[in-house]
Amino acid sequence: MTLQADAPQRAIDPDKLMSFVFRAVDEVGATLNTALVVMGDKLGYYRTLADGSALTPAELAERTGTGEPYAREWLSAQAAGGYVTYDPQTRRYTLPAEHAVALADPTSPAYLPGFFQLAAGTVRDAPEILTAATDGDGLGWHAHNGDVHHGCERFFRTMYNGHLLNDWLPALDGVVEKLQAGARVADVGCGHGASTILMAQAFPSSTFVGSDYHAASIAVARARAEEAGVSDRVTFEVAPATAFSGTGYDLVAMFDSLHDMGDPVGAARYVRQAIAEDGTWMVVEPMAGDRVEDNLNPVGRTYYGFSTLLCTPASLSQDVGLALGTQAGPARIRDVATTAGFSTFGTAAFTPFNNVFEIRP
Repeated sequence: MTLQADAPQRAIDPDKLMSFVFRAVDEVGATLNTALVVMGDKLGYYRTLADGSALTPAELAERTGTGEPYAREWLSAQAAGGYVTYDPQTRRYTLPAEHAVALADPTSPAYLPGFFQLAAGTVRDAPEILTAATDGDGLGWHAHNGDVHHGCERFFRTMYNGHLLNDWLPALDGVVEKLQAGARVADVGCGHGASTILMAQAFPSSTFVGSDYHAASIAVARARAEEAGVSDRVTFEVAPATAFSGTGYDLVAMFDSLHDMGDPVGAARYVRQAIAEDGTWMVVEPMAGDRVEDNLNPVGRTYYGFSTLLCTPASLSQDVGLALGTQAGPARIRDVATTAGFSTFGTAAFTPFNNVFEIRP
């Protein structure tokens, strides 16, 4: 590309230029670290360091059954990024206790490896997204690699374990009481069924139907329901959001899935006819404000990235292709709900990563 001869030349501040260059270098390091965190998770490096032991690369390699050169370079990269500490006197590396909670404890509400696995899988499929963007097409959820599916479930399961039973459901008017007495629940876009199974374990008097268009995810959900011992009250079915079975539901839930749908308004209309007149539609969506400037922060940046590479292509691959985007914000979700015939809409709860909306007929 050549510039026109009369194009104005903008003045360059050398200090600002180099500041940006070094920021970009840090970004490349962070990008590579995504793969390194996945590596540390899968090879057991974080779990081995989780007890606070100060280890040499040779000791870490021996305890994990991996090659010492890999352990050495991995540890040095983790130290440079501040994930582990390094003692130059002993030449040993330590995982701080707080970092161990986030990187090695799957029961922690701050557990992060699934988030990194999701990001690594998403980036791996970026060439397909480049082609889709060029052609104006989409790319369905089913077309992504397994790290996207499993990483997504691992990350959001952490959120659900930490908040669904303790914060989100109690924030909904009268819902916990109905679940305790015996309610009918639909979990739409359930993926691997983490949210469905968690609710079924907590409320044995209720019955649950989890649905998702992705057959491979439903197969995983059925197996996990068997393992969890809740198959007597949980049914999983392969169905899109506009065709799940049943009516008269006391609670319809959508966890981080509405914005991925090609026709969220059509899905909302279907929920409206499937829900009981005194029922509740709970929509959990990524944390977002209504304006772009509300989302110009680390969480918003991450979600905009996933929106570009994962969620918007998923919507565009379906009929209508509304492409709400991961950062749709409360006002757009309200528009979806009111257009579909719901009369009551409010924010029931929120976390740094999620908004929880309570919607009623």
